[in-house]
Amino acid sequence: MQPTTHPTALRVQQFGRDLGLDITVVEFNESTRTAAAAAAAVGCDVGQIVKTLVFLVAGDPVICLVSGRNRLDERKLAAWMGVGRKKVRRADAEQVRQTTAYAIGGVAPFGYPRQMALLMDQDLMQYDVVWAAAGTPNAVFAVSPPELRRGTQAHVTDICRPIATLQAP
Repeated sequence: MQPTTHPTALRVQQFGRDLGLDITVVEFNESTRTAAAAAAAVGCDVGQIVKTLVFLVAGDPVICLVSGRNRLDERKLAAWMGVGRKKVRRADAEQVRQTTAYAIGGVAPFGYPRQMALLMDQDLMQYDVVWAAAGTPNAVFAVSPPELRRGTQAHVTDICRPIATLQAP
């Protein structure tokens, strides 16, 4: 683990500081692109990894900050947003880049070109510290969940299901 020098990661660090977050972006030689890889690199529980996901709800992008041990439940997201389930779909790689200015695997929880609805998995609140992507597939930063919520102005809600409950018997 080393302090970042990547321009995109440095930009994420500055965005965070502009939001009042005291964060330091660190880079790893190995990928932190998936929740499991990030948890292994950082040395934390996979639940402490923040997956920043982009969904389209009735055509509008919604950012969802999800614990690494959970999967977004599209029915819960639809209900929270007041639309039918068929109005919710996951954004593809190009839509993610256009919406956030980041590539999948490095999407930070802030620093987007425009304001969007932002929801935060309530399960993240159980941890003292969580780790989020910082704009590249091997850069992350640590932050307390209350600070992340405050900085992003996310709505904390029940939008997920544990991954294990979604597997077929």
